[in-house]
Amino acid sequence: MHLQIKLCVSGAAETGHCGIDAYDKGLELGRQIAKHNAVTVNGATTGFPLWAIMGAKEAGGYTIGFSPANSEREHIEQYNLPVEYLDMIVYTGFGYPGRDLILTRSSDAVLFGCGRIGTIHEFTIAFEDQKPIGILEAGWEIDEVLKNILEHGHRDNERIVFDTDPKALVERVIELVNKDKINRASFRFDPSAPTQTPSAALVQ
Repeated sequence: MHLQIKLCVSGAAETGHCGIDAYDKGLELGRQIAKHNAVTVNGATTGFPLWAIMGAKEAGGYTIGFSPANSEREHIEQYNLPVEYLDMIVYTGFGYPGRDLILTRSSDAVLFGCGRIGTIHEFTIAFEDQKPIGILEAGWEIDEVLKNILEHGHRDNERIVFDTDPKALVERVIELVNKDKINRASFRFDPSAPTQTPSAALVQ
């Protein structure tokens, strides 16, 4: 599983502003992630990220959720968040802001659908961490909001792609991720070799 690309889906938990096709777009985005043999990651939440997870499971994919809660009980009773459609849930215990940081950093890239302020937060974290970013364009506002942030942010970034087609978006983001991958064929772990701590490596 650790060799599979992990694609995070970020988006709104409350979707009343997202438009009539947001549900279908979310499902299809998750399906495409699974069809491309990648793991679908989300914030263990409702709305657009949940729809992507549902689509991924429908297509036979593996799913991971990162919860703001510190336990399953807190996740369900205090945050009122779902556990369905997730193969694994990581209970971060850091609330939404801390969860966002762990969520994006645990993923190889982040895909953005219809969103709100929390989605913008995850976008800025992924941007600062130089993660590959894919933004799904549709009949919602967040894609234009993110374009505006980029236009007035005075920082270039060639690792961000926009697309209206979920399949094309996933493929373009995976292409960016693969550019970061090391050539694993050139690395072989030798269990008989002595381990070296970071401090020892610095001494040398």
